[in-house]
Amino acid sequence: MQPTSLAFEAKAHAALDNPALQSALGSIKTGWQAGRSRAAEALPEFEALRDRGRDIKNHTLQHLDLYLEMFETKLAAAGGQLHFARDAAEARATVLDLCRTAEARAVTKSKSMVAEEIGINEHLEANGIERIETDLGEYIIQLRKEPPSHLVGPAVHLTKDQVSDLFAEHHGGPRIEDPAALVAEARRVLREKYFQADIGITGANFLVAETGTIVTVTNEGNAELTQGLPRTHIVITSLEKLVPTIDDAFTLLRLLARSATGQEFSAYTTLVTGPKRPADLDGPDRLHVVLVDNGRTKMLGTALQEMLRCIRCGACMNHCPVYLAAGGHAYGWVYVGPMGSVLTPQFAGIEETHTLPNASTFCGRCEAVCPVRIPLPKLMRHWREVQFEKGLTPPTARYGLRAWGFVATRPALYRAVTRAAAAVLGLLGRGTGRFRHLPLAGGWTQSRDLPAPSGTTFMAAWAKQAGRPSEPK
Repeated sequence: MQPTSLAFEAKAHAALDNPALQSALGSIKTGWQAGRSRAAEALPEFEALRDRGRDIKNHTLQHLDLYLEMFETKLAAAGGQLHFARDAAEARATVLDLCRTAEARAVTKSKSMVAEEIGINEHLEANGIERIETDLGEYIIQLRKEPPSHLVGPAVHLTKDQVSDLFAEHHGGPRIEDPAALVAEARRVLREKYFQADIGITGANFLVAETGTIVTVTNEGNAELTQGLPRTHIVITSLEKLVPTIDDAFTLLRLLARSATGQEFSAYTTLVTGPKRPADLDGPDRLHVVLVDNGRTKMLGTALQEMLRCIRCGACMNHCPVYLAAGGHAYGWVYVGPMGSVLTPQFAGIEETHTLPNASTFCGRCEAVCPVRIPLPKLMRHWREVQFEKGLTPPTARYGLRAWGFVATRPALYRAVTRAAAAVLGLLGRGTGRFRHLPLAGGWTQSRDLPAPSGTTFMAAWAKQAGRPSEPK
């Protein structure tokens, strides 16, 4: 998937003018956002759990080489095989080679953002292998030929009516409107595909070093059927999914569900340790784990290392006013919202994605709700600095920042300018108390009025309240 992030502004404007999208995005506030609040309030130790989760991830990243070796050894002892992939191309080649070795004609696939990242879907289809998404949301966007718009809910941007029309178009028969009936219809179509698949591909929420275990989490049970029915199971995942112990994995699982959907625990949490054993009644004969780097080791020891703590819960985008207005597709690549604004420049290059670190109000809600306390505003600011240093910032913005810096670093000049601006704006806006349009503030006044100042500066008002004669000169 080629990034189209440089078109973020145009896509965001289009999203704001899309009533169906705005209605769909509004459900996030009443659903996942409210659910996260209830789940956090219901668990007295939730904040302490966040600290513990942060510490687990930090410890793992500090000793990543040790845990990588441990996981590989334990996985092999359990009968699985680990394949390291340095980049997306190497990961695609590895997966295709495994499919050809198994003479696969069709694969079922559970939701995996890393699989999206490496572009495996298009690669398999280009090489004559049918790919069937088994997650309901992923199946819907597969029919629409769209990328996911959210980590947890890939089709969260669509309304029920749109899904009804889609199923009627592709499945035939009468148009179905009842949500439960729509789910049953998808289940009917997908059930047959599970038994036809030669290979099942899943992601992994966590990889446990001490046991070589793969942990997957779903609310539909599709990952269990995907990995349990075919003869070969391929896991496409990334190295930051490692945790030292089973206890550590369950600590993070307690954070994951509460932060993502407001559940105490996801409906299905499955631990896979190796392929089927002689006494097992089901399971794959072969288990392969494709572990993708694709720029992650370059983040170690840098300002971006903290981003590798991410457990892909989606809480940051569920609370981000920019994401909730623009939707996921405006970001133009696999990862969206605040976490995407940090990861996408790393994986796809800042030259192709430099609009994303600016897609933030810096309100700080993303950091406030992150289950592992990633300082997302700080990391977006890092990319803004890189963007400025590389000369990628538009000339008007660069000149504007230089002018602002010149004024802001000279207190006397700053106070004189702000006094004059406040007085002029106060005079011009005294009739209505607001501005519907204002030069240099079009982004603000496009969707709301700008309140007119009182005619004095904050510093002057503060000095008056404190009983001083005037603000400092």
